[in-house]
Amino acid sequence: MDYENERAWYVIQSYSGCENAAKSYLERRIKSLNMENYIFQVLIPETVHTEKKKNGETKEVVEKIYPGYIFVDMIVTDESWFVVRNTPMVTGFLGSSGGGAKPVPLSDEEIIPVLKQCGISIETNVKFKVGDEVQILNGNFAGQVGTVESINVEERIVTVLVDFFGRQTPTEVSFDEIKVL
Repeated sequence: MDYENERAWYVIQSYSGCENAAKSYLERRIKSLNMENYIFQVLIPETVHTEKKKNGETKEVVEKIYPGYIFVDMIVTDESWFVVRNTPMVTGFLGSSGGGAKPVPLSDEEIIPVLKQCGISIETNVKFKVGDEVQILNGNFAGQVGTVESINVEERIVTVLVDFFGRQTPTEVSFDEIKVL
């Protein structure tokens, strides 16, 4: 599969404890090298919780969910890949075997929960609507043709009515497990 020129989320590694500095360097490089059309968002997933001090006061603590990792929404080209890889404090891409190998993007199933933790919703291009006739590609009903009954965009699940022993049986499948006829 050719990942080049496809917008997706990638994970880059940085020195642990230096994620904010690496993000700052990368954001400056994106602007100074005019890469805004290729590198769209740099994200360090964090969670905020409160802790009680010994004296009874409470304090908010920001904790990194994935220490040492930064998520980047980008289109991988030779230039954008070079900019990210050669940013100070960045040690490389996760999923790249090195030696000039392009990194592997995160699947929707991997990135959507991370974005949800950060309070970011991802827009989904749904290529079908309720009432469309679709074919199921994987699972127990692979090859079956059915009708879309409902769509859950947030969970990326479609309920399809499939004819099973003469009855309309609802089955849930993910967005990438069906194709519109």
